[in-house]
Amino acid sequence: MPSYDAIIIGTGQSGPALARRLVAAGRKVAIIERKLFGGTCVNTGCTPTKTLVASAYVAHAARRAGDYGIRIEGSVNVDMKTVKARKDAVVAVYRNGVERSLKTLQGCAVYEGHGRFVADKTVVVNGSELRADEIFINVGSRAAIPPIPGLDQVPYLTNSSMMDIDFLPSHLMILGGSYVGLEFAQIYRRFGSEVTVIESGPRLISREDQDVSQAVADFLREESIDVRVDSRMVAVEKQGNAIAAKIESTGRISHIVGTHMLVATGRRPNTDDLGLDKAGIAADGRGYILVDDQLRTNASGIWALGDCNGRGAFTHTSWNDFEIVAGNLLDNDHRRVSDRITAYALYTDPPLGRAGMTEVEVRKTGKSALVSIVAMKDVMRAYERGETKGFMKILVDRDNKQILGASFLGLAGDEVIHCVLDIMYAKVPYTVIQRAMHIHPTVSEFIPTMMDKLKPLQ
Repeated sequence: MPSYDAIIIGTGQSGPALARRLVAAGRKVAIIERKLFGGTCVNTGCTPTKTLVASAYVAHAARRAGDYGIRIEGSVNVDMKTVKARKDAVVAVYRNGVERSLKTLQGCAVYEGHGRFVADKTVVVNGSELRADEIFINVGSRAAIPPIPGLDQVPYLTNSSMMDIDFLPSHLMILGGSYVGLEFAQIYRRFGSEVTVIESGPRLISREDQDVSQAVADFLREESIDVRVDSRMVAVEKQGNAIAAKIESTGRISHIVGTHMLVATGRRPNTDDLGLDKAGIAADGRGYILVDDQLRTNASGIWALGDCNGRGAFTHTSWNDFEIVAGNLLDNDHRRVSDRITAYALYTDPPLGRAGMTEVEVRKTGKSALVSIVAMKDVMRAYERGETKGFMKILVDRDNKQILGASFLGLAGDEVIHCVLDIMYAKVPYTVIQRAMHIHPTVSEFIPTMMDKLKPLQ
């Protein structure tokens, strides 16, 4: 039985970085990957989707060229095979880079195959049993498929299988009106597909404030995306070469027929075939591995990082998981999951940047709070760019003057949000950024001005 100091299962965002740190600390490491090096982010998540977002943005901008005094003769055509080839090329750079870096890392053995626990501190892969006193689980997640009658009988797509498309769906139906679904909705509408979004809840992206949800729905509808909320898919069936969905909304039944269907109703951890019970590792009812504030499982010497621990579903939270584990294990640096501030983005156009609490969450705390909102149409840089949809909102604790949260829906919102996020981590009053001199003309320059216009949250 090969013995190692550490075994890492999975090569997503956390795994390779941790392997390098452990090897540098003198540990003998084995890392296991059953499919594609780099995990979800590199292969079916951030990297390919944002590459598609970029292609879709160019198509949209080209159609708007006349607004800027630019004349394009003829129609704007999207070559989907070239779009996919570009996406594949970008992905290959990162995936191959991860694989190459691990296979050339001295002190690290790479196993390609499915790894699972067969006993305490023992993992089997390709028939070989590996043992280590320290094991790190970084197995990620996959699309969750809802139990809709007939769904298993139609050729539906997920975020993963969408990566194989090199053609333009005539009518793409998207089940789920949250982050993954909305990004694909706008991408494929801009490529030229007819798109219908079906969301069972009362509004899109329900974790966001009502004003954010409404603004996103508005600009998607402006691009002729059929957005249906309060709409529950109760059945689906194949109808010739098409897919027919039966929808219930406010007690009424309707039918939608499309050529393709994307299921984007959430994620589930890749832990059901991991043999957690063999190692005595506890998980919750959904399969997420239970961890403490330092990402340790209930089994001694075993940690869980990334999507599979239910403590964040983003590349940046997975990377931070690596930093937390490495800090505590190797650097005598006491780091905790509870120290990090919620932060993420929705990569529609315009994008949404989020940090800290929403307005709804602030209200639930009962804190005395202040709020400032500015419409993007009043931001000079956005006006100059002709991209004025959305708004910026900042919430502040009236007593200690610290920023509680922010929602930036608009031009560069996914980047500008970091101005606020860094102030929140510094735990300094908002007056610090209020007195900062920002560069003109930028979107960021309006943050100090917003601090001048704080009003009580009613």
